[in-house]
Order: sequence, then C-alpha cells, then structure tokens
Amino acid sequence: MKILSTLIILLGIGFQTLFAQEEMEQPATQAVYAEIGGAGLPYSFNYEFRFNKMDVNSWGMRVGFGGFAVDGDSFFTLPVMANKLFGKGPHFFELGFGATFIAFDNDNYGYESCYTDSNGDYICTSESDNSAHFILEIDNSPSVMGVLNFGYRRMPVDGGFMWKANLNPVFNNNGFWPLFAGVGIGYAF
Repeated sequence: MKILSTLIILLGIGFQTLFAQEEMEQPATQAVYAEIGGAGLPYSFNYEFRFNKMDVNSWGMRVGFGGFAVDGDSFFTLPVMANKLFGKGPHFFELGFGATFIAFDNDNYGYESCYTDSNGDYICTSESDNSAHFILEIDNSPSVMGVLNFGYRRMPVDGGFMWKANLNPVFNNNGFWPLFAGVGIGYAF
C-alpha cells in the first residue's frame, strides 16, 4: 500500500511539473491595449488574441470600443479586425483588415436657424442633418467604416509591456483616406 501511495504521489508531482513547464513555454498570444487613433478612430480599448495559441505569427482577431461625448454630441466606435503578425520576438510587422462600426448622436440635429428678414420679421427654420464627420463624411448612424492596418509592434514573446505604431487607411462610401495612423500601448500575455 505504501508503494502504491508513493507511486501516485510521484506521478502527481510529475504531471504538475510537466503542465507547469508547458504553461511557461506558451508564447504570449493575447493582449489588451489602449490605442489613440487607429481602427477605433479617436481612441479605443482593445482585446486581441491569436487563433493558434502556440504561434505568435498566426492569424488573430481584435475587438475594441471607443468614442467620446462632448456638449451633447456622442460618438461610439467598435473596431473588429483580423490581423497577422510577421517576425521574431520582440519585433513584428502587423498586417490587418476589418471594419469599425460607428454610432453617433448629435444634439444639433433639427436645430433652428433664426434671422430677421428684410421686412423685419423674425423667421426660424429647422435644419436637419443626419451626418457626421470624422476623417471622412459619415452619412447615417449607425454606419460602418473599413480599416486597413500596416505597422510595427514590439511585443515580448513571453509576455509583458507591448507597444505599436500603425498606418491605418480608412474608407467608406464617401471616400478613402490613406494617411490615418494610430499608436497603442498595453500588456501581452
């Protein structure tokens, strides 16, 4: 009985050691980061993961949220992108594509323009505008803007502080803007 108990304990310790080594050898394939500019447009908070948890250079996906609210105007963004990293840690080239969903509310919709005409009558007219402008004209809310991603990422393979700088061309039905950029900092794990 003592031999069987000792054997079970040794096997348990062996499996714990094996699994602990596997966990330590797994590369950092997830990240959380804040980005100014980039796919989230004004700014965004993002979570990113690789589809292959054992390969940093595999395809991955990022999802985030961002926006602002100032003087009754609000602007919300939800960037969703697929991306791939190329390189050896800690230096990677990042290539990606995706869409940013946009919703906005402008208290100036339906505002009145008032003036005095040539007869001295005070006249007010209602003006309604269901569009917004951020880099490109956005026709309605909600809307979608396409985003590309070309950039540099410094990320330790075993995890830790990471940063990135990207060129993010944006496009929608009103045009294409090739020179939008973003920078981000965060933590890879």
